[in-house]
Parts: sequence; structure tokens; C-alpha cells
Amino acid sequence: MDAAALRKLLDRLAAGDVDADEVVRRLRRLPFAELGYAMVDHHRELRQGLPEAVYGPGKRPDQCVGIVGELLSAGGESDGGGPVVLSRADEEQIAAVCAAFPGAVVTGSTVVWRPASLREEAVLVVTAGTADLEVAEECRATLRAFGFGAALVADVGVAGVHRLLVHVDLLQAADAVVVVAGMEGALASVVGGLTAAPVVAVPTSVGYGSSLEGVTALLSMMASCASGMVVVGIDNGFGAAHAVARILGPARRLASTPEVAR
Repeated sequence: MDAAALRKLLDRLAAGDVDADEVVRRLRRLPFAELGYAMVDHHRELRQGLPEAVYGPGKRPDQCVGIVGELLSAGGESDGGGPVVLSRADEEQIAAVCAAFPGAVVTGSTVVWRPASLREEAVLVVTAGTADLEVAEECRATLRAFGFGAALVADVGVAGVHRLLVHVDLLQAADAVVVVAGMEGALASVVGGLTAAPVVAVPTSVGYGSSLEGVTALLSMMASCASGMVVVGIDNGFGAAHAVARILGPARRLASTPEVAR
């Protein structure tokens, strides 16, 4: 449940459109619901502006169905329900949740129900190579769940940096840029020097022996001379999307949110 859903519920109570028992029933799900194998955080969107997501690995398909169902049962945007994301799901998990809850958008291993309304911010996802697309698509699918329609510029790594330079106008017009790169991860520094937008760098495990399954790219990005760049973990397109959503801020903030002390 997010702030808009809570306000709408209270407005309906004040108007007499819903009785107090129904409000109590709805609020009883806050702050969490215990399923035995999971404690589902219904309060997270109210606290953070972003809902809890479901991480697929390590969960049985029936557990994914149970957790997704619990999240779908909660109110959200305009009380029609906020976004629900299942991340890193395998084929068996995807088949189970899609059979139980039709209408999902499946992008690779990311499954989304009820994506948020599109926002106006321009987000760009840039990849160094085609091999980085799986991570990039995880990022884009998660961004779309939160209401960001992210454009993609693929295969513009530093081995042929002229391919990137034709997209400078897009980079400079973006409100946030995610750079997905393996090998030595140099693309993130190049992009960071071409745009004033916040840059979130995602090292990938793509590369040959000395790339150390993404560790070289990770350390290179962490040591970048492009000041202020945010770096997430290896192959973590999901985390990059969350970083962008936090940087750009929730579409609706609680009216009572206090000003940060100076």
C-alpha cells in the first residue's frame, strides 16, 4: 500500500463509501503479512516509495505464487494496485505465477504485474556490448515497473567509441543514465564525462580471463575519474533500476515528509 492508496481509503471512510471494519481489514495487512515461509513487507512502498520485489532464486514455484499473490492483494496506485515484480525467475517459476496471475509482462527472467503509470523523466540504458543485453533488459523491465520508459542504446563500447558519440544528444538530454558494461568497464567513465545526468554503472560478468567474472569492471568503475558515478553490484540490473528510481524520487511524496535538516 502506498500513500495515494492510503489517502484514498481514508477519504472513502470519511465519505461513508466504506465502513470501519473494511478499513481495519485492509490496514491489518500493514506493516507485513506472515506466510510461514515469508514475511511480506506491505509497508515498504509507504516508507520508501518503492514496493517490495520478489527474488526468485532459492524459492519454490509455489512460494513465488504465494508471495506474488500476497503483494497483488494489496492496494496501490489509485487503489488499483501498485507494481509487483518477480526478479531472476526461472522457467518453472514463471510458468507457475503466470498461470496463477494472468496479465503479467515477462521480460527475460523479470515478471511484472501492474506497472506504474509512465513518468515524464527520460532514462537511458547504454550497453557496451550485445552480451550485456540480458542485464540491461532486467534493468529496463524493472524501470518500467516503476513508471520509467527507458530507451536503449546497445553495443557502443569503447572498442568503437564513435558508435557512442552519435548518441551524445540523447546522453545530454537524459535525466538519468544506466551504463551496463563488462570487460574493463571503461564505457561508464566515458559516458560519465559526456552527460550531466546521474550515471549508474552496472559491471557485468562478460569478459575474458582477466576480467575475473566482472570484478575488473567493478573495480574500474569504482575507481572512475568521472566523479559522482553510482556503481552497483556485478550483473545487478535490478539494483541499478532501484538506484535510478531513488535518485529521481517517488512520483508522489507524503505531504508530511519533513525537510532534511541542514
